Amino acid sequence: MSWLSRTRCTRDSGRNSTATRTPHFLSVYAVAVDPDGAGLTMSELAVILAPQALITVRKDAAFALDELVARWDRTPALAAHWVALLLHGLLDYVVDGHFAAVQQLDERIEELDDLLFAEGGRQIQTVQRQSYALRKSLVRLRRVVLPMREVVNALMRPDLGVVDGPLLPYYRDVYDHVLRAGEWTESLHDLVASVMETNLSVQANRMNLIMKKVTSWAAIIAVPTAITGFYGQNLPYPGFGQQSGFIVSSAVIVVVSLTLYFAFRHWDWL
Repeated sequence: MSWLSRTRCTRDSGRNSTATRTPHFLSVYAVAVDPDGAGLTMSELAVILAPQALITVRKDAAFALDELVARWDRTPALAAHWVALLLHGLLDYVVDGHFAAVQQLDERIEELDDLLFAEGGRQIQTVQRQSYALRKSLVRLRRVVLPMREVVNALMRPDLGVVDGPLLPYYRDVYDHVLRAGEWTESLHDLVASVMETNLSVQANRMNLIMKKVTSWAAIIAVPTAITGFYGQNLPYPGFGQQSGFIVSSAVIVVVSLTLYFAFRHWDWL
């Protein structure tokens, strides 16, 4: 399962003027991408960064900590910086979830591309419904991913005293991943908007083709209707009461109808 998080870092400067002794609070929102759709499920995780402890509070079990704990255990060499190390593992896990979620949404958009030019009303409704759901999810995703840039950048400030020198490259690596995830999210948001506009254009083109065909057949049907209506009047006309009148009217109907048919085929209206 992939996760997304939005983190807000605040500083309680009233307790202690020393940055290294000041606790910090981060509110993390984990978001899971629905496996069978494009919706997002959000759960909150509160993080308190104390000088000697990292405390997490969950409202539910949606944010699984087993993989996060395993990731912490894989870096014993940096155990001396254990609070900053725990925070790095948490942020790295969150940002990796960004990439996993964005990749899933990217795959959903590729599936829409395959259905975009498919025939059938069901496919059109699927594209409309899924494109709207994807756009809504990407809007929520942007609210999660974009603030992470300021959060990680703020944590690397020397005056906060959170990140020591040996861990600074690790946090910079997380920051690079955050930037890439943000750029990817922005590009997907533009791509979904393009898919929605293309879908509307495709529907408009299909409607124009249908209208051309209907208009063409209506013009062809109007020819025999007009001719038979003229010869059906109760007044004498050329060929009235004679077999030649029937032959002439039938020939005119056939010739004019065929002429219109081939003309419309030539103009690609039929």
